[in-house]
Amino acid sequence: MPVSAAPVSASPVSAAPVSSSPVAAAPSAGVPAAPDEHVSRETPSRDEDDPPLAMEALRAVQILNPSGEITMPRPDHPRVLCVANQKGGVGKTTTTVNLAVALALHGNRVLVVDLDPQGNASTGLNVPHHAGVPDVYDCLIDNVPLSEVAQGVEGIPNLWCVPATIDLAGAEIELVSVVARESRLARAIAAHPEKFDYVFIDCPPSLGLLTVNALCAAQEVLIPIQCEYYALEGLNQLINNINLVRQHLNPTLDVSTILLTMYDRRTRLADAVEQDVRNHFGSKVLNAVIPRNVRVSEAPSYGQSVMTYDPGSRGATSYFEAALEIAMRGVNTGGTA
Repeated sequence: MPVSAAPVSASPVSAAPVSSSPVAAAPSAGVPAAPDEHVSRETPSRDEDDPPLAMEALRAVQILNPSGEITMPRPDHPRVLCVANQKGGVGKTTTTVNLAVALALHGNRVLVVDLDPQGNASTGLNVPHHAGVPDVYDCLIDNVPLSEVAQGVEGIPNLWCVPATIDLAGAEIELVSVVARESRLARAIAAHPEKFDYVFIDCPPSLGLLTVNALCAAQEVLIPIQCEYYALEGLNQLINNINLVRQHLNPTLDVSTILLTMYDRRTRLADAVEQDVRNHFGSKVLNAVIPRNVRVSEAPSYGQSVMTYDPGSRGATSYFEAALEIAMRGVNTGGTA
């Protein structure tokens, strides 16, 4: 009779249990195999869908949510999250894009502000950001309203993006002589006529005036931390800067969320970094962990998030879990005013 294989965990955090295919037991030596007519109709055949593929398809439908029936809880007040880490390559933009898409696909109104001159968040959402396109630079320097700059993201009705062009590279210098230079972005977001459930601000990999503007505009800081040793080295400096902004510019600012990214379960280092971060930050660290996944890296080259590029992948599943956890925490804490 068939023997079911034990479930195999694909990553430290799984969205749904993944079972292996039933494997038919080999007949004992000298014992003829049972004829086909005696095989139970309940026995899966090799022609049927493999259970892992079926589970992947189920997860894809859950993440894409074509019917709109699955919703994540909406906060009572708009939540403005600054996604910051002065170290490059830790997954800030990837995290911003995928969390925003996941929340928007499940009933939340989301705005992404691309504050990185490289414009990678704009690329990931397939929003035009070539020279001459109205962008966040115009809002910071020329007081252009955000509503005139924000663009709807194609295929995702509840998601908008304020793009960044190469002009933003000069904003650091131009803001030096501007009055109330640290609060330019905060005023632009507050003046937007529509209210969003979430505003994600994707910061550049630095601690300059652009990042300070993001910290002044936000109530919450989301820090993606790569599961590598170097990612921990600059963390103290980032926390010190956040504390300075809290003391002098934005007393409501709080490091509310830590997300572990690029987790490789094959290495002891990743586990050691995870334990260090959880011991230090406690409940601020999301239970969801983002694994290394090639689909996450491929998606931007197609102008998509991994949520729409390969919704059944481990990367999409993990970001969906992280978005759901953030949404649930917002409800449990009553949202952020």
